[in-house]
Amino acid sequence: MSTADLSARPGAALTGTIRVPGDKSISHRSLILGALANGVTTVEGLLEGDDVLATAAAMRAFGASVTRTGPGAWTIEGQGRFVEPGDIVDCGNAGTGVRLIMGAAAGFDLKATFTGDASLKKRPMGRVLTPLGLMGATWLSREGGRLPLTLSGGGLKGVRYVLPMASAQVKSAVLLAGLNASGETVVAEPEATRDHTERMLRAFGASVDVTDASEGRTIRLQGGQSLTGCHVAVPGDPSSAAFPLVAALITPSSTVTVEGVMLNPLRTGLFDTLIEMGADLTIANRRDAGGEEVGDITARYSPLKGVVVPPERAPAMIDEYPILAVAAAFASGSTVMRGIGEMRVKESDRIALMAAGLSACGVGVEEEPEGFTVVGTAGGNHPVRGETRVTTHGDHRIAMSHLVLGLAAQGSVTVDEPGMIATSFPGFVELMQGLGGEIG
Repeated sequence: MSTADLSARPGAALTGTIRVPGDKSISHRSLILGALANGVTTVEGLLEGDDVLATAAAMRAFGASVTRTGPGAWTIEGQGRFVEPGDIVDCGNAGTGVRLIMGAAAGFDLKATFTGDASLKKRPMGRVLTPLGLMGATWLSREGGRLPLTLSGGGLKGVRYVLPMASAQVKSAVLLAGLNASGETVVAEPEATRDHTERMLRAFGASVDVTDASEGRTIRLQGGQSLTGCHVAVPGDPSSAAFPLVAALITPSSTVTVEGVMLNPLRTGLFDTLIEMGADLTIANRRDAGGEEVGDITARYSPLKGVVVPPERAPAMIDEYPILAVAAAFASGSTVMRGIGEMRVKESDRIALMAAGLSACGVGVEEEPEGFTVVGTAGGNHPVRGETRVTTHGDHRIAMSHLVLGLAAQGSVTVDEPGMIATSFPGFVELMQGLGGEIG
């Protein structure tokens, strides 16, 4: 094993009560909206992962004063506008960050050049650029709208845009551009996606109208609105909480509680699915934190059964399919996951990498263009063997998912490039070790 690798080994039960880092989606938005606002925004519980820190640096480049005042505590002093950056804006690995920032920047008369790491340069930006172009923004980019990319903004006009696919990032970029467009901006969603941008725009003083109907959800925002700085309390990230919770469900005799997890109904698809699979998953102490419902989630080791995940649930759990696939590997029967082609254009092709990793660990997988099926090993004659080294292509969720699998497999599981875990879950290894997990 090279020094760059990280391994998880089967061992004792996992027990303990923990908190996971702040939600990544809300952390990005608190920085961007704080920079767009007039006055001071204070944030507690900010996720201090590499992706969010890249967004903080980008907001400084666009003219905001962004200061860390303590662990997870940040202050943003906005000027009510973006100014033209003096240099290239490097968004690192942050797909959410760069797409939302491009939307916000498009509303101002400026030019900005965006780049990122090798992974981000491969990810498609056309889905955001298309509606921004309809509003009047222009750009020069690599083939397929890929980074590096120079965006020219200003003089935008509101549009009515129907999302061709469920994407909170695209919706958010259009709404942020609409703040400084003339007229009304309307986004129509055939399937509702996470609504953090709408909620947070209201918290910063904007008027946002949301209408639900049988054909989907419509969001309306009038241009020319100004934002006012406010306080943001960032709840625990449900995507991060998923890893220790699933680890407890598949590791015999385990009981793990994660406190202060966001329970926004557009983010809890994984928890709903695990309960359908038979998971002993309970939620206590439901309460409000900064406009979002939070609660304490306890997971106890459970025999799981395979299920068919409704494709319409994908927007509420698109980042959680890798760790769901790990839970499915230990279930009885097959778990069918379809309508998730979006996974192929995340930090990596997550369908292909999960299929390859699970197969190497002795788990049956049937891969499809828009999904995959995991054949659970419980009750069968092919246990989750482990004893393999997984190529992650620098994808943090692929790495963490396979490390969780290694805690309950027959043999150890090793992942390459574990440094990328810090993009979303700094302290993951130490936290899992604190619960009794043998990772190192």
